[in-house]
Amino acid sequence: MENSVIDNKDGGVNDDGVQVTCFTEVSDDVTLHFQIIRLHKQIYAWIGSNSAKLGHMYAAASTRPNNTVSVTSILGGASDNTGSGIARRLALRTGVNIILACNIPKNNPMLEAEAEKKLVQKLINLGYTRPKSEAKTAVAAKPMNEDKFSS
Repeated sequence: MENSVIDNKDGGVNDDGVQVTCFTEVSDDVTLHFQIIRLHKQIYAWIGSNSAKLGHMYAAASTRPNNTVSVTSILGGASDNTGSGIARRLALRTGVNIILACNIPKNNPMLEAEAEKKLVQKLINLGYTRPKSEAKTAVAAKPMNEDKFSS
């Protein structure tokens, strides 16, 4: 489907080091919309399907001393965990704090998995992820491509 990067002429990063990427994918007759906002050492991502509503929002970050990732619901309550697993895995893959807003239908694990797959593919293409081997071994380590996160 249509992919677009909303940016300015210097490669998509404004004076504050912010880059916004929006794209749309179709999966099993469901249109998925994505927005990624890369900030300094943080990524905000939104996944939506039926409307432009924000949906449930989760924050994921590495925690010490065990180098694990903690996730909390910051909007929408804990009764619907669609997206919390995605936020946790994105924090592991990127090594930065993740804010994920997810507005996709509940009780559709195949759609959730497909949405995560498309989002991760885009993050890889944008250079925002760590290699898989490093993501598994060092959650709290310095993020790869830190120059992309510095202003």
